[in-house]
Amino acid sequence: MSLRFNALSELAAESGAGNEATQKVTAIFGENVFTLDKARAFLSDEGYKSLIASIKNGKKIDRNLASQIASGIRAWAESKGVTHYTHWFQPLTGATAEKHDSFFTIKSDGTPIEEFDGATLIQQEPDASSFPNGGIRATFEARGYTAWDPSSPAFIYEVAAGKTLCIPTIFVSYTGESLDYKAPLLKALESLGKAAVDVANYFDKNITRVTPTLGWEQEYFVIDEALANARPDLVQSGRTVFGAAPAKGQQLEDHYFGSIPERVYAFMRDFENEAYKLGIPLRTRHNEVAPSQFEAAPIFEEVNIAVDHNILLMEVMSRVAKRHKLKVLLHEKPFAGINGSGKHNNWSLATDTGVNLLAPGKTPKTNLIFLTFFVNIIKAVHDNADILRASIASASNDHRLGANEAPPAIISVFVGKYLNDVLNDIETRVGDKFDEQDEAILKLDLHKSIPELLLDNTDRNRTSPFAFTGNKFEFRAVGSTANCANAMIALNSILADTLIKFKAEVDDLIGKGTKKEVAILQIIQKYIVDSKAVLFEGDGYSEAWEKEAEKRGLPNVKTTPLALDALATDKAKKLFSDLGVYTHRELEARHEIELENYLKKVQIEGRIMGDLALNHILPVAVSYQNKLAANIKSLKELGFDEASYAAQKDLLKRISDHIQVIYTKVHEMTEARKIANAITDVRTRAIAYESQVKAKFFDEIRYHVDKLEALVDDESWTLPKYREMLLLR
Repeated sequence: MSLRFNALSELAAESGAGNEATQKVTAIFGENVFTLDKARAFLSDEGYKSLIASIKNGKKIDRNLASQIASGIRAWAESKGVTHYTHWFQPLTGATAEKHDSFFTIKSDGTPIEEFDGATLIQQEPDASSFPNGGIRATFEARGYTAWDPSSPAFIYEVAAGKTLCIPTIFVSYTGESLDYKAPLLKALESLGKAAVDVANYFDKNITRVTPTLGWEQEYFVIDEALANARPDLVQSGRTVFGAAPAKGQQLEDHYFGSIPERVYAFMRDFENEAYKLGIPLRTRHNEVAPSQFEAAPIFEEVNIAVDHNILLMEVMSRVAKRHKLKVLLHEKPFAGINGSGKHNNWSLATDTGVNLLAPGKTPKTNLIFLTFFVNIIKAVHDNADILRASIASASNDHRLGANEAPPAIISVFVGKYLNDVLNDIETRVGDKFDEQDEAILKLDLHKSIPELLLDNTDRNRTSPFAFTGNKFEFRAVGSTANCANAMIALNSILADTLIKFKAEVDDLIGKGTKKEVAILQIIQKYIVDSKAVLFEGDGYSEAWEKEAEKRGLPNVKTTPLALDALATDKAKKLFSDLGVYTHRELEARHEIELENYLKKVQIEGRIMGDLALNHILPVAVSYQNKLAANIKSLKELGFDEASYAAQKDLLKRISDHIQVIYTKVHEMTEARKIANAITDVRTRAIAYESQVKAKFFDEIRYHVDKLEALVDDESWTLPKYREMLLLR
């Protein structure tokens, strides 16, 4: 019996894992996190105050106090049964990394003790050469450092009966270049925080801190583990490279927000409990559009914490799924022809005075501060659409962008009819400039211009990659496997750069005698005119929009190798280096790493397609071909007229034609890969993999394999089919 039918037998017998007794979330929330209340209980006053100052104000922790803090963290961890610790970091692999060490050590006199000192808390030295580094570190230059990030709390990660204390850290090379996502993210957040405070102080001098916040929406598929394991393509690449569309997909729209299947519901409750213990504030669960697709979403958090929590949740979900004999698929497009999975990044700006800067207000002053930040964001996206596109570029996201509710590769901004009217009103109110005497715009009441319902629930445009949704922007183009940090580094950096320029222009006008409010409005008006091309309210999937976007001069880069070129421009190098987010060398390294990652993933998928075609698909098709030939031969020998076996002959010919094309194209693809592999320049090699391997062969080979699936005897087909993976519970 094939793996497929073994899996189907197991599925029929699967009853689903049970759940622990229901608990209030508040009873378990954060129990495995070293929160401030635990710090208060386990640290001295001195250590506690030092930790608070570091978290809130970014002050460095004295090494003597670090030892006190380390001792307190160890005491808390040991009270929870922890024996090991690790510096938990996010290298440029797309996953997390950890090296476990025991608290146990032996002193020079042979005395065994448990120990965790300040030096160990603050810094460790993992191998830096074995992680992606874009040429920053040679193989023989192995040294790198992880350094504690006090702003992200330590947590205990439980796997089976083992418990490990995890210390969130940055990861840098021996020479100081960042080799991870967290270090540049923290720099981008710091840059935006300062720039945003400087602009916010035009309106309120009491604002001393502006914090970017993030609420991600994690989409994912869940299928039976045995069925997934019977698909070598899912095991190795996270997506199905072959698979005929089932008769029933998502066309009835009956899965979205439907009743959650019992087995999946048990899994959801299980991973949610794990997440709550880790302080991940999950709030929402529901069925998504495609069959077997679901979503989890949390309450908004500060960006750095939200990023940590998202990548941690992806690990938790994948691990917990095994308990339920399920498989979580986080790939952006695991199944062709149905909805792909994104990770919508809902992003906003909060002040330490309790104001959401992206929430329209009820007074002239709050309206103006909203418009200032709202328009600056639109300007930032317009001027840096290429950088934003590069931030969400990946081999897996290329499969998703542009179809089935995923936004297109063209970066545009949706703000809705009412706010569009407001922007048009500001643009056209008094010709090219505001007159000093005309301050009517200051009295603009957005609550009259925008109906109350729409103020909180703006029109939704699912084809927009960057949409305003009431009091936040939703960056919809981010892929489901992505580390949110990549998009957040780009978005927060481009806004910081724009706000710095905005303040300089406003200050220049004020210096020339223009009233502050009028100066602000004049620059807002200028920015609206300069960036209106990026505003779009229509169907992002339409050919008409592609033509219109080209007229407007908006970039439309559909493939990752070309999209990543934005990281190598002088504009990007200046922007990121001026802000201190990336040095030129770091940005060049990331460009190379992303290109390498792309071409390796396409290379792996090409190899998988060849292996499946030659070792799984063709043997089955040839076997069925032989059965048909034998049947025709026997009917002919028995004297039946040709019309009686015409159907078999036609079926045999069609199968033979598909077999021949598959065999020929697989070998041609192999030769194309060899040619691409011989190219030394990484960008040229990545482009070759996209244009000469993926674009030329993937869809064509798949077409003929999927046709065979529809023709060959179902009992002979060894790979689980879409209808089984997507619709069987």
